[in-house]
Amino acid sequence: MSNVSELRKLAETHTAQEISKEQYVPVITNPPFVFVDGTFNTRDLGLVPGSPIRAGFIYRSGALTALTDNGKAVMSGKLGIKRVFDVRSPRSGKRVQIPKSRVLKIRGIGTHSQTPYPTWKSSSQELARRGYKDMYLEVIEVYSTVWKDILEHIRDRPSDPLMYHCTAGRDRTGVISGLLLTLAGASPDTVTLDYLLSRIGTEPVRKQLIAFAMVGTHVKSEDQPGFLNLCSLTAASWDAFVNGVQRDYGGFEKFVTEKLRFSAEDVITIKKNLTSS
Repeated sequence: MSNVSELRKLAETHTAQEISKEQYVPVITNPPFVFVDGTFNTRDLGLVPGSPIRAGFIYRSGALTALTDNGKAVMSGKLGIKRVFDVRSPRSGKRVQIPKSRVLKIRGIGTHSQTPYPTWKSSSQELARRGYKDMYLEVIEVYSTVWKDILEHIRDRPSDPLMYHCTAGRDRTGVISGLLLTLAGASPDTVTLDYLLSRIGTEPVRKQLIAFAMVGTHVKSEDQPGFLNLCSLTAASWDAFVNGVQRDYGGFEKFVTEKLRFSAEDVITIKKNLTSS
């Protein structure tokens, strides 16, 4: 992909439309994407174009369901990951039959599991933008414990690279990535680009994720009006969520200090550790 505008254009491809291998393979085999055998949608948050986060510190990914021994070796060896934060709920883990032991056996890497995933309250007939805004606002409440755990790791263990993941590596994972990029001082365009890149990163498993979404939303057919809109990532959906955070909390930083109870000094340390070793 020759430039950011072309990358952004590809990342805005609707879920109903397939991205060809000729289009997506050159993207997912180059930074910010990272190849870890048995994963998908894995990337270094510090290598997203325009990211102020230091490279090699924070990694995001889809589920580690099929993680191979080689993938484990890359994570603990080449990438030096010391802790994996599992942001799937027990329910979503059960649906895709992810054995926790496969994750827990990564030598030298600690794991965290968290609380149930919130229910999508909007029907598939409603505007996807409103649905995502409502869901993500619920996500930051339900998963406030894991956000706090991740921020504490960044504050206290700046020499220990970390990874967090959910089922697709796009929604719950996208929310915490947006929070971290914003704290680090990334521009809104950079934050949005990282969010949208999951469209490309999940293309290899697009059909499986659509089937997964059908189960979660009790949709009988992907042709049901509005359903594929619900599966599509858009800049408008992310902007609506950011505006909701501003309205409800006064922005991401106030969410961190007032909701998660980090001190101003903590935030200064977190910002420093995100951007410099």
